[in-house]
Amino acid sequence: MLRPVPDTDGRPFWEYAAQGELRVQACAACGEFRFPPRPCCPHCQSFASEWRPVSGRGRVWSYVVAHPPLLPDYAARAPYNVVVVELDEAPRIRLVGNVVAGAGQPLGSLPPEHLRIGARVRVVFHDGLPQWVVERS
Repeated sequence: MLRPVPDTDGRPFWEYAAQGELRVQACAACGEFRFPPRPCCPHCQSFASEWRPVSGRGRVWSYVVAHPPLLPDYAARAPYNVVVVELDEAPRIRLVGNVVAGAGQPLGSLPPEHLRIGARVRVVFHDGLPQWVVERS
């Protein structure tokens, strides 16, 4: 399976994730969150930035369920979901990941029929990667 290849701007995101913490880059001048990480704020053009912790709660903004034909390593795990999660604290920030049945559960552990647009999710971490679980109401 492919692993993230952090660049200079995005490296802190993955370092925090490896510690089980979700942080998002924010402009230190105007306070706007930005993702993907980049050197300059698109709102005020400042180069000052900081990494702010976020709750890791959000909602499924969009998703797809992958089925073969896929690359062989991915086909063996299909069907599985790929979601876009809109964060509560920063609705313009949308992170891509997978919803799993529980922390440490494998890709594809959540049956596709249990996933809906708008579903409330929270982040969990496995092997340094953020994943999502459905919040029970």
